[in-house]
Amino acid sequence: MTDAPAPPHAAPLRDDRRVVLVVAILASFVVGLDSSVVNVALPAIRTELGGGLVVQQWTVDAYLVTLGSLILVAGSLSDLFGRVRVLQWGLVVFGVASVVCAIAPTGAVLIIARAFQGVGGALVTPSALALIVAAFRGAAQAKAIGTWTAWSSAASILGPVVGGVIVDGIGWRWIFVVTAVPIAVTIPLVRRISGDVVAGDRPHVDVVGAVLAVLGVGGVVLGLIEQERLGWSDPVVVAALVVGGAALVAFVPWELGVARSSGTPLVPLALFRARNFTVGNLATLSIYGALGMVFFVVTLFLQEVWGYPAWVAGLATLPPTLMLLALSTTVGSLSGRYGPRWFMAAGPAIAAVGALVLLAVGDDPAAYWWSVLPGLVLVGAGIAAMVTPLTSAVLGSVPQSEAGAGSAVNNAIARIASLVMVALAGIVLGGEVSVGALHRAMVVMALLLLAGALVSALGIRNTPSRT
Repeated sequence: MTDAPAPPHAAPLRDDRRVVLVVAILASFVVGLDSSVVNVALPAIRTELGGGLVVQQWTVDAYLVTLGSLILVAGSLSDLFGRVRVLQWGLVVFGVASVVCAIAPTGAVLIIARAFQGVGGALVTPSALALIVAAFRGAAQAKAIGTWTAWSSAASILGPVVGGVIVDGIGWRWIFVVTAVPIAVTIPLVRRISGDVVAGDRPHVDVVGAVLAVLGVGGVVLGLIEQERLGWSDPVVVAALVVGGAALVAFVPWELGVARSSGTPLVPLALFRARNFTVGNLATLSIYGALGMVFFVVTLFLQEVWGYPAWVAGLATLPPTLMLLALSTTVGSLSGRYGPRWFMAAGPAIAAVGALVLLAVGDDPAAYWWSVLPGLVLVGAGIAAMVTPLTSAVLGSVPQSEAGAGSAVNNAIARIASLVMVALAGIVLGGEVSVGALHRAMVVMALLLLAGALVSALGIRNTPSRT
């Protein structure tokens, strides 16, 4: 991983390293907790608010659409106004939206509130990671990213279990109250950080680029989800896909034009001149698409086919997160020393084997012990081997002054890949959750993971840190 020089205004952050790391972990904890809690609540939400699989998909994807599309804007805001300030904005927006989710009277209100949670999450995510990039350098940075990955994963451990207990005990609405608790702890800590990173040469945010990104991502996802209910020929579906596709096609030339006119593009396309940045993001697209599919499908399968209570389903899906928590810091240190290439290649391949093990799943819930459990353990081991090296490879290849934008691009690609695969879940599952549908999803997941492994093995360059 190449060390880019830190600008002078990053120095105070390096004096507050411990606080910066804790804040980054807690802020990411908020976003991760919300995602993991909601998955186990989907059957209960469907029972109370109705709407079938479409409402379940949009409860997940409304959040991911705004998170995935606005995270690019958030990266620019982070570099323009400062990572600490934007992080605070995101925490406040997220907290208010969580309260609205908790009192939502209809599926439509819940979906809208989830979209605003995504806005808050978009502001939080790139700023949290960019703070670590500013505060730590060299091998210490890779280790810090590993620690951040491991402890942030505690949200995914706590979410399914506590969320399941809450859903089965006092109702799904209370899960959104729980997600607001870490915010109350994090905001006072943010105020203790004495420094910030502000790129003063960024004159404005690319508003047109932001609109094109939102229309493109939102339109395509809307069309993919609603086609299951309305059909491919429905005017709403056709219009959504056409508008979304056109916006995405227009996005790249617009960004190139803004860059040529000496403006500030939403996505600094010059970042893609760095080999590890480009290859790492291609791997991210494939790998995170697969992971978005598996956790959505497996959680629904355990509850709707095998009849697991929500809290049992939460416990049953813990192995990947436990593996991530146990291994991420060690892997971060090793990849900082030896380079990320083979970690990024081996990790997705191991996870693909785990997905194929899940093909042994049948109608008998007892099969959990010889199919789901070992499969998820392998998936977790693969994720743990890959995620920290991937993050280090991508962010280590960009200038520190553009870490916010670099982090935003990588996070946006990861989120968009996940939401598109969740949107496609209706097609892969055939409109319902069943044993056969689970098998189809696992084959798709394995192919995507193997593609990510191949891209990493052929494309990533090892540039291990020396300090």
